[in-house]
Amino acid sequence: MADRGEELYRQRLSKLDRLRAQGIDPYPPRFHRTHTVEEALALFTRTEASGRTSRRRVTVAGRVVGLRGMGKASFADIRDGTGKIQLYIRSGDLPPDQAAVLRELDTGDTLGARGTLFKTRTGEITVRAESLTLLAKSLRPLPEKWHGLTNIETRFRQRYLDLLSNEGVRRIFTARSKMISSMRRFMDSRGFVEVETPMLLPIAAGAMARPFVTHHQALDRDLYMRIATELHLKRLIVGGMDKVYEIGRIFRNEGIDTKHNPEFTTMESYEAYADYNDVMAMVEEMMAFIAQEVMETRVASYGKHAIDFTPPWPRVTVRDAIRDKSGIDIGDPRYSDIEALRADIAGTGLKVAGLSPAQLFDKLLSNFVEPTIIQPTFLIDHPVEMSPLAKRKVDDPRYVERFEGFAGGMEIANAFTELNDPVDQRLRFEEQERFRLEYGDEEVDRLDEDYLLAMEYGMPPTGGLGLGIDRLVMLLTNQQSIREVILFPQLRSIEKLPPAE
Repeated sequence: MADRGEELYRQRLSKLDRLRAQGIDPYPPRFHRTHTVEEALALFTRTEASGRTSRRRVTVAGRVVGLRGMGKASFADIRDGTGKIQLYIRSGDLPPDQAAVLRELDTGDTLGARGTLFKTRTGEITVRAESLTLLAKSLRPLPEKWHGLTNIETRFRQRYLDLLSNEGVRRIFTARSKMISSMRRFMDSRGFVEVETPMLLPIAAGAMARPFVTHHQALDRDLYMRIATELHLKRLIVGGMDKVYEIGRIFRNEGIDTKHNPEFTTMESYEAYADYNDVMAMVEEMMAFIAQEVMETRVASYGKHAIDFTPPWPRVTVRDAIRDKSGIDIGDPRYSDIEALRADIAGTGLKVAGLSPAQLFDKLLSNFVEPTIIQPTFLIDHPVEMSPLAKRKVDDPRYVERFEGFAGGMEIANAFTELNDPVDQRLRFEEQERFRLEYGDEEVDRLDEDYLLAMEYGMPPTGGLGLGIDRLVMLLTNQQSIREVILFPQLRSIEKLPPAE
């Protein structure tokens, strides 16, 4: 038996041929509408409210999402990016040369219509069509379950069908756009300058992550997709740009799960003459500002939780958080012997063989602490082994002036009082290189000589920040998977696309 989808495809190809044979271009180069659907509906509502009875003529366009035939009259629902409106179509009202458009019309086609607005007996605002223009013939049928495409593979691989079928998905990405615009307004209002830095780099430094590698043919050299924007943004601080930020894509060759995608979006900012306390205050204010602008409330529903972004957020040291949740005090002098720390962590049931000190501390955080933090909270003062780019605490150099912001059981922000001592920075980078050799750890920071050269010219005290935009969108739109908030997430490869439902 022939595949149902392929049979419909062939039928629509035949319709395409018949339209062209009658001189109708099924893909015209342009069409001028006078109103969006939203504007047309608002126009009728205003006219009705004013008591005027004259019918207003509009030209609208959109995708046909419903067709209903009733003898000599037909109804079609069309949807554009602003909403849906009904068309009332009588073949006798159309010019003779447009009869073929109506005969060959299918759901999924993009249609332009000119006519007058009126309200049906059932109270639905409708356009009585006086002319129809086929704008794009759809050769494949829309998903049968128009009111909700549910196949996960289809939703993410063919996101256009997901957007067509699920209004909630469109709302997510509209909210994402508003959130980024709100973030820009906040940063701009504080005097930050938005900049752009390279995506292809000779050294993948600035974060503890595995990079993607590519090869530049003309230069005959390997380059790396950036894993952070940090080091180039701090070069700008050296250059006298006191407040800078960048919103852009980051690429990390890591696993894929509900909180991670190999490419994701961050906002990184750097402010001269600020420290991590100043940055914490800025993050609190920013998140409350964005939530209020996007959701009109500072409290977001996330799963079964109501997450309140209202400042101030609690500050908890990493040492206290790990001790309270796991029973291990990482500040215990016994743990100057890494094997003693490894043994005690193994006693909690975690696998620790061959892990570096930074990996051991991260293991404790990710397993015992991170999943328990639901309300916005700052974890502050990390072990120096975890933070090669952060400034040591004056009163206890085993730790650095760093915070991570958590909410909904996941990290959303990472920030430092930036290390600006080029001698100490070189020593930290060299230690990271030793960790790579000793533990085979590819997720360590890398020594960048050009960055060190910039530091040797002198960088003022600086507060730096990295924010994960995708996870913020997850929190504000109540999505449990990062794939729901990235339009085109990375997926496993397949030989053939799954059929639409």
